[in-house]
Amino acid sequence: MSVHVRSILARKGGEVFTVSPDATVSDAIRTLREKNVGALVVSPTGTDIVGIVSERDIVRRMATDGAASLTRQVSEIMTPDVTTCRADDSADGLMGVMTAARIRHVPVVDGDELVGLISIGDVVKSYVDELEVEKEALAGYVTGSAY
Repeated sequence: MSVHVRSILARKGGEVFTVSPDATVSDAIRTLREKNVGALVVSPTGTDIVGIVSERDIVRRMATDGAASLTRQVSEIMTPDVTTCRADDSADGLMGVMTAARIRHVPVVDGDELVGLISIGDVVKSYVDELEVEKEALAGYVTGSAY
């Protein structure tokens, strides 16, 4: 597949939802629900990255700490070592990284600045879209109709 992260971002948009490291886990949960997303980039400024917090991080903390985890700061439960990618990276390469690292969300950076967030669902959708285009082209070739 020759799709790059840039084209995925162009289709889905570059809006990234962030949460402050000193926000409570309860605040993060509320934002996840309101924005209907599975992860938030942890950023004090909205453009730099100090971590990422996902539904998985929250569930794991709640399994050990129970309801007390809701009042903890996001910085206490976030994943601080964030895998990032660049807009010029290939979707193939990104899917490999996500699979190997068992992660579902990867922030897209330009230098040190946050410019987007790609989920595994976004990558899969790009594959499905590309396969649909190929299918239509093949069908046109077989039937002799112009594509």
